Amino acid sequence: MNNSLLRRGAFAAFLLGSTISLVACASTRTHDGTGRYVDDVAITTKVKAAVLNAPGLKSSEINVETFKGKVQLSGFVSSQADIDRAVQLARGVEGVVSVSNDMRVK
Repeated sequence: MNNSLLRRGAFAAFLLGSTISLVACASTRTHDGTGRYVDDVAITTKVKAAVLNAPGLKSSEINVETFKGKVQLSGFVSSQADIDRAVQLARGVEGVVSVSNDMRVK
């Protein structure tokens, strides 16, 4: 078999495999692609960093979860002012669509 033909076949197989991989990772109405998951992880990380770096806010008891850009804050804090501050910080993070507050004052 000709090397040129073999290379074309290998290249075609590579393109087909790449296309299938991209389609498998694409978002649909009922399934989110890996891109959305990565975005949500990045948002969660940024919100946690913002809360962690806020002076006087006990971030170790604040949980952050993100789904489709919607951030949910939960856990326990010392005051309503801490709740308000954590919500404000989360809303200030790029990519956050909304913030749900499930934190409680202990």
